[in-house]
Order: sequence, then C-alpha cells, then structure tokens
Amino acid sequence: MMLLIFGLFAYLMGSISFAVISSWLFKLPDPRTYGSKNPGATNVLRSGKKSAAIVTLLGDAGKGWLAVALAEHYAPIWGVDQKAIAVVAIMVFLGHIFPVFLRFQGGKGVATAVGVLLGLNVWTGLMAIVTWLLTAVIWRISSLSALVAAVLAPIYIFSLSESREYCIAVLLMSLMLIWRHQSNIMNLLAGKEQRIGEQKSLK
Repeated sequence: MMLLIFGLFAYLMGSISFAVISSWLFKLPDPRTYGSKNPGATNVLRSGKKSAAIVTLLGDAGKGWLAVALAEHYAPIWGVDQKAIAVVAIMVFLGHIFPVFLRFQGGKGVATAVGVLLGLNVWTGLMAIVTWLLTAVIWRISSLSALVAAVLAPIYIFSLSESREYCIAVLLMSLMLIWRHQSNIMNLLAGKEQRIGEQKSLK
C-alpha cells in the first residue's frame, strides 16, 4: 500500500510541466505548438527566451530530485525500504513523459532523469551532467548528448552505488530515455538533427 502511495505522489509531481508553466510566465507560445512540440527545456530554448528555458530545466530537474529526496526522508518513517525510493524514481520520470495534466503527452525526460540521478547518488548525477556537457560542447546536439549520458548512466550507478534497486531504476530510465529519442536517432543517422541554439518557426 505504501509503495502505491509513494508511487502515485511521485507520478503526480512528475506530471507538473515546467515548460508549460515557464512559457505562461514569460508570455511565450505553448511549447507543444512549435519546434519539436516537446514540452521540455530544449524546445523552450527555441523560442529565443533563455531565461524561460533555464526555469524549465531547473524545474524539471528539481521535481525529480525533490521526489527522491522526500522519498529517502520519509521511507524510514513509513517503514519502507529502498524499493519504494526506486519506485518513486521511476514514477516521477514516467509522470514527466506521460503527464496526466497534459493528456499523457509530455517531454522526453532528460532533465527530470538528471534530477533523479542527483537524488539517488549525487556523483552519478554529476557524472551524467558532465557527460552531457562534454558531448554538447563537442557536437552541439542536445539529443546526442542525452543519448550518450543515458547509455553511460547505468554504468556510473553500477560503479558507485551498492543499491540493486537504484541500479535497476536507472537502467529502466535509461532504456526509456533511449526509446523516447527514437525520432532523434533517425534524424541523427540522416544528419538532420537540429543543433543547440537553432530556432524553428513558432508558427
């Protein structure tokens, strides 16, 4: 029962879209109506409003971290183990990519996954961030950076954490991230993937 409660709370937290919220705050078009139509920081950046993209990035990462941090704090109090925390990690991520508040049409989950990683194991999260940044600096392609980080994140957590549950949670998130980037993978193979900072029409 407690697993269900923890999981439902995390899912609802993950369903909060900071791309939509920041676009409303900065009076921008709905991110689901332009560019990749993906409610995430990279697409919000295509609006040309960097501050809105930063708010989106921090919000989406923050909810992932906060969900795990709350679970780690309350798990001992409610008498549940690391399995509940792993469930929270997966459910907050699923909430972002399949948000109930947006008819289950959410973002790809990169920022939220990073927040989750920081919550589960701060070193794993930092290594994933460095991996993303290095790849982005070299190739300037957000999706490629996310894919490289997703492939390496399970290796990082398996090397740094003794929790079997955390390792499985990160592996599942990585597989889902790769699956969510199918169209990007096709564009990368075709040499058509958009680079960071390039803007598409907001029409």
